Amino acid sequence: MPSVLSYKRCPDDSKEQMLLAEERPDLIESLDSRRNASNSSRSCSRSTSLQEEERERLSIHESLDYLTSHSKVYKKWLQGQTYRMDWDRWLLMGLIGIIVGTLGFLIHQIIDCLIKLKWELVENYIQKNNFHMTWICILGIGLAMIIVSSGLVVFFCPSGTPSGLPEVIGFLNGASIQHIFNIRTFVGTFLSCVLAVASGLFCGPEGPMIHLGAIIGYGLSQFKSEILGIHLPSLTRFWNSADKRNFITAGAGAGIASVFHAPVGGLLFTLEEVASFWDIKLAWQTFFCCMMAAFTTDLLSSSLCGFVYRGQFGFFKAEKRILFWVKNLLDMSVLAFVPAIFLGILGGLLGALFVFLNIKINKLRMWFFSTIPKTSLRKTAKLLESVLILVLTITATVYVPYFFHCTPVKIQSMFDLTSKSENISQVKWQISEYNCPPAALQIGPDLVKNSNQTFNEAAALLGENGMRGIMYLFRRGTHEEFGYASLFTALVFYFLLSCLTAGSAVASGLVIPMLYIGALYGRIVGLILVSIFGIQTDEFAAWIDPGLFAAVGAASFFSGVSRLTISLTVIMVEITNDVQSLLLIMLAVMLAKMVGDWFNMSLYSSLLKLKCIPYLDAEPFVCHRKNWLNLELFAASDVMKPSVKVLHLKENVAFLAQLLTSTRHSGFPVVCKSKPDQAEVFLGTITRLELCVLLENEAIFETEAMEESHSSPIILPFQKIRAEKLHDQQWMTILLDRYSTDPQYEQLIINLEPYINKSAMSVQAHFSLQRTYIIFRSLGLRHLTVVDLQNQVVGIITRKDLMSFQLEEKLGPQQSPQLPLSDEESLLQEEI
Repeated sequence: MPSVLSYKRCPDDSKEQMLLAEERPDLIESLDSRRNASNSSRSCSRSTSLQEEERERLSIHESLDYLTSHSKVYKKWLQGQTYRMDWDRWLLMGLIGIIVGTLGFLIHQIIDCLIKLKWELVENYIQKNNFHMTWICILGIGLAMIIVSSGLVVFFCPSGTPSGLPEVIGFLNGASIQHIFNIRTFVGTFLSCVLAVASGLFCGPEGPMIHLGAIIGYGLSQFKSEILGIHLPSLTRFWNSADKRNFITAGAGAGIASVFHAPVGGLLFTLEEVASFWDIKLAWQTFFCCMMAAFTTDLLSSSLCGFVYRGQFGFFKAEKRILFWVKNLLDMSVLAFVPAIFLGILGGLLGALFVFLNIKINKLRMWFFSTIPKTSLRKTAKLLESVLILVLTITATVYVPYFFHCTPVKIQSMFDLTSKSENISQVKWQISEYNCPPAALQIGPDLVKNSNQTFNEAAALLGENGMRGIMYLFRRGTHEEFGYASLFTALVFYFLLSCLTAGSAVASGLVIPMLYIGALYGRIVGLILVSIFGIQTDEFAAWIDPGLFAAVGAASFFSGVSRLTISLTVIMVEITNDVQSLLLIMLAVMLAKMVGDWFNMSLYSSLLKLKCIPYLDAEPFVCHRKNWLNLELFAASDVMKPSVKVLHLKENVAFLAQLLTSTRHSGFPVVCKSKPDQAEVFLGTITRLELCVLLENEAIFETEAMEESHSSPIILPFQKIRAEKLHDQQWMTILLDRYSTDPQYEQLIINLEPYINKSAMSVQAHFSLQRTYIIFRSLGLRHLTVVDLQNQVVGIITRKDLMSFQLEEKLGPQQSPQLPLSDEESLLQEEI
């Protein structure tokens, strides 16, 4: 995962900031959300109280509307659009998939080339047992890479660190997070990821690849760049929040599909973890995008290896198509479920421990950097931290194998000799032959390979690329290829160093380390079974194979950390082709998630909370004094903000300017009278940004004389109203000062009627709070107006009001289920 230090300090309050500030409706910590239903039966012991510093950091983010304002100018713009024309949407989805697939191929090829070049430069030193020179050379090359990688993150990316999966999840949930989809972040994340993985850190490219895919989905659908000055008018119909999030969702899924060669897994991953808004149409389009991404990656990989053309273009070999191809499938026995259950429980425990340690380390990291006053020194400290982690990793990689003896390679048949899979004994030279003497190969008349070839177990597990190491661990029929000492040593170093790496100032992913850690302890469990029962050749006991339990262990730890279930199971089958062990993987994944949820949230949810990214889960879980609160017993009036500032259909320019200057609200209900003698009722809403855009255009200002003459007023087109931000904030501040002080603007009015969102949602004050939450989250609202029985505005609900800490603070003193009922009764009495 990329660094968790991607937050900015809230700047000092100023008039300009007050002008454009949102009400911060969704700015408080994520709920203890990833809790399944079984957790509701036990007490909730974790407090949701926030410190002032966290509240300050949360106030950075604004909220996003999912649906476009349904105003008169919007409907007029829609009349000029072709209804249900979806060919361009499908074309864009396919284009996103192709580009993401190409990018995934490039990342893997560049990383492999850099790693190969790095170890080739020290091959002679290794063969001469000159480990000190090996360490110096490997460290020097790694330092050059990591300095550039971390430097790009710290100094080049505008947000101070490249954002990753938590930021994408938060954005798709409705939180506006700055700078995560611009071209500088794309370039910085791509280069930083490639160099970080190639430098030797225990990390992978998967997390950044999801982010890169999301950036491509965002960039191609919007096709506008302030940096490059690019705008493509033909795609303007996609310039809305719903389409934007759909393309980002598809791009994120394509990133998974490309990096894992798993198109179905990419689709399910977006459904289970990334997307907050989902429908069958989006599922089809994401499926198509993932398919194109995987196809493009496979097509390029079929003929290019290290950017050298190898022929066979379009011929998909299983060893290249399937990431960790398991050739020898094993028949299963019901007895295999016993160690699978143990691995599932162990995966949940170790996964929860990994999340706990990683969050503690990142909190300590954030505290330490916050104590450094100067920005330049703080950035330099982040870079030096990445260098220190690399030094520790390279030292372990180079010197730990020195303490391990060489192990003889198992005798293989001619069938294995002619196989083109990359076994430890079948490559001319590689890191696994660390300090081992050269081998002599002979083939006897019985087609048996006789060789004195040896390899270093620790070097194969620590020095090799993580993906190659996982292939070693998953391979079947190699029962005693790795011993307890090498497996335990690699497990300890990988667990600690990958936990330390996640969160440092480099773009890195945790999927490969998670699979590797799980495969290590899974193979240990398999080796224990072999030690007890011996190597079994009988078909009924052939399932006692360390390679089988390495795959099950990898799935269990991945689930214990991420709490994924469906998508993870499909991804494991797609990357191994091991359909036979599907039930074992499903069992281990479910147990790992259940056990992990007893201790803490998933890593992604924990990072959302740590980064103070506002997130509304599909279902609220709120507790007070170790008791869960049933929101069905409360009403919308219990959490709403009363005393709402409302607007009328026609408002004075000076009044609007004073209102925007004196308040920080991001939206305002609009009321009107159907008849002069009736009360003002709720009509719709208008946002702060829309009011600012209207005030920027003096041509639409009217006088009372113009209103009486019934002349046709000037109406701004929807293209101007739908601006995402003001182009010149300082100029807007100057305008508001002038409108507030100049007497002439007290005689001018603005007709708001064409720009009001007349389809804005509202609920009555006695409406169920549980269902209010569901409506707010399901429709992706930014504001929800609360009205009384006469449809008069009595309050407003924003995302901030529905966050866990806010619900606990407001509902905690009202735990009695009678309180919401008495409030309703009193409200009804007032209406009568």
